[in-house]
Amino acid sequence: MNFLKELQTVISQKEKVFNNPKRRDLIKAAVKNREALVSRNGALATWTRLESTGRSPKDTLTVRHTDIEAEIDWDSANNIPLAPETFTMILADALAWVERKEKLYITDRVVGADSRYALPVRTVSDMALTALFTVTMFRPVPRDIGRSIFHDQPFTLIALPMDKLDKKKYSGRLRTLADGTTSDMVVAMDFKERVGIVIGSAYGGSVKKLMFTVMNYLLPKSGILPLHASANEGPHGDIALFLGLSGTGKTTLSADPERALLGDDEHGWDQHGIANFEFGCYAKLINLNPDKEPQIYHAIVHEAPYLNHGAIVENAMMYPDGTFDFNDSRLIENSRGSYPLSFLPNVKKSSRGKHPRTIIFLTADANGVLPPVAKLDQDQAMFWFLMGYTSKLAGTETGIVEPVSTFSRFFGQPFMPRNPNDYASLLGEKIKKHGTQVYLINTGWSGGPYGEGKRMDINVTRAIIRAVLNGELGRVTTQEDPTFHINIPHSCPGVPSVILQPRNTWKDADAFESRARKLAAEFSAHFDKVYGNKNLPAAVCRQCPGK
Repeated sequence: MNFLKELQTVISQKEKVFNNPKRRDLIKAAVKNREALVSRNGALATWTRLESTGRSPKDTLTVRHTDIEAEIDWDSANNIPLAPETFTMILADALAWVERKEKLYITDRVVGADSRYALPVRTVSDMALTALFTVTMFRPVPRDIGRSIFHDQPFTLIALPMDKLDKKKYSGRLRTLADGTTSDMVVAMDFKERVGIVIGSAYGGSVKKLMFTVMNYLLPKSGILPLHASANEGPHGDIALFLGLSGTGKTTLSADPERALLGDDEHGWDQHGIANFEFGCYAKLINLNPDKEPQIYHAIVHEAPYLNHGAIVENAMMYPDGTFDFNDSRLIENSRGSYPLSFLPNVKKSSRGKHPRTIIFLTADANGVLPPVAKLDQDQAMFWFLMGYTSKLAGTETGIVEPVSTFSRFFGQPFMPRNPNDYASLLGEKIKKHGTQVYLINTGWSGGPYGEGKRMDINVTRAIIRAVLNGELGRVTTQEDPTFHINIPHSCPGVPSVILQPRNTWKDADAFESRARKLAAEFSAHFDKVYGNKNLPAAVCRQCPGK
């Protein structure tokens, strides 16, 4: 690709290019460049512009090439096509900006802990903080990278968080804003040419999720299932996966002092087992409680000289004395913390493990009608994987103020660009082959919908997960819920039986039934709209509420 050659030429002619600087040097540079402030405990505090405090799905685009377009599900609202010629214009603007930058920071890392399919990624940015983020979140290049199926197909990412596109120049080519002007922000990826670009978004998640979307496109071609999931390992090597969208508790619930963490967000499942994509964690910080989430809290607020600390705290309240208040959401709900996995007390260094014995689907049901736990058979598991139901939580995406019901297939639809059967068939095959047990756990509301009921107590959820992972819940009898076709346990060690049936927690039984029927109708309507012509197995279709 000519752009990559031109980019390398521009870089080679610049005086201040920092190639793969040490972590300490990036921390020092971020502070010196005033990209971040040093907090009282040594972490770095930064605040992005209000328009980039979360992902911007409508500005996240995929270059549409005719020779690979059949592989992408363009019917999905999340796969927004970008004309190749427009992407070429954006790259030309980016090249001109890079040429004018006083300093450049370049990092060479990989995405993927298994060197058999680790993807090399080179990031070029004018911000030390962005480079530090990639060093934190992406993995060092392994010595045996030559065995990777992608070793000769690296990806290049250009990140220019503070630059803006010319609105007039891109009028009619990029999305139109409410005021009639054109967006000056773009997060775009070209799967064919292996180039991605972030312009105008300082939110770290834009960089992270772009690269994971790339992996989620590439891996199914090789029979590897990418999962938006956290993973941990028990003392005897048993692997548990936690699938769920941001805000459902993946990071929090997988950080278990009794189980070694492999990773908290993205994994691949191949013929050898599970492998983490990442080198760090990117946790939500709003209402971070040291009693309920001690490991994450310590990773962020432990005291250390700032050059040895370097955790990045985005958009959290920090007082003049340098202390954080994670309960203050006046700026934004989506405050985030990026830190290395090594900051946690119990991690598996290799970030790899066996085939999972247990899969947990996490949902934050804002309707308050799903039980805190249900056991799923294979057909039920396939259905809930296809639907990916949860409630989109405030702050996770730009413009979301209150939770709303949403269906995000595979619990990560925005990051799964391929046709749905590419992922669903792989999961079905692997669950069947390895006898994996699947559970649905609701971390959302009980006793009523959002605004009336209460959020599930995290200690109750932890008790449920302990019972799942130690096999106790698998020995309990269940009752099928007639509305949602899921198997609700009659009891669970450490959990009051009365809350296992959600209708028991509502004051008004008629209100519960009405709300349950409403959600079931939403399931049915969405299923018919998205999967009505997909020729799915009849046994899977029968699991749909409202059918």
